[in-house]
Amino acid sequence: MKAFINGLLRLRRGPWEMVASLFIAVGVVMLMQPFMLVAYSYSFIVTLVGTVMFIIVSHFPE
Repeated sequence: MKAFINGLLRLRRGPWEMVASLFIAVGVVMLMQPFMLVAYSYSFIVTLVGTVMFIIVSHFPE
């Protein structure tokens, strides 16, 4: 856990790609759930933010 936090603070690729992937996964789950209209409404934005974040952090150093 300490290495993960350290990687986030030092702007390393691995931890930030994991955060971006979690944003994408949460956005897809929000898109597919049938219960909350608010979650469905924000699902595209969350998925888009995760995708753009992944593109940006893929240029971070290892």
